[in-house]
Amino acid sequence: MKFAKIIAVSGLPGLYNVVTERKGGIIVEHLATEKRHFAPARKHQFAPLESMAVYTEDGDAEPLRKVFGRMQEQQEDNPAPAASAPNEQLFDYLEDVLPTYDKDRVHASDIKRLLKWYHFLLENKLFEGLDEEE
Repeated sequence: MKFAKIIAVSGLPGLYNVVTERKGGIIVEHLATEKRHFAPARKHQFAPLESMAVYTEDGDAEPLRKVFGRMQEQQEDNPAPAASAPNEQLFDYLEDVLPTYDKDRVHASDIKRLLKWYHFLLENKLFEGLDEEE
């Protein structure tokens, strides 16, 4: 599976794989349940993880893939907290992983979503498959 095929769909929880495109939307497969369904473009917005990034203080943004890579490198010494951890702990963790993140534009909800996705990909061993293919 390619990182570019993993998407987040607005209004739907979790991460999805793009199966195919159809007129008016796409058919997606939930990565956890492997259930497929049609997601109409009128109702949903689609965001590939490959195109997502974390704002940094220098005006650029750090791609999510690189942030996930740093999180994996630190997994043994500095394991990622649960998404339900207190906000202070979430911000401290992101500070360790990405010291240059923009403190004004990155919110606790962003970090929670990042951690949920990271834990999901880690638990389902999807990072290994992504590294080999790309």
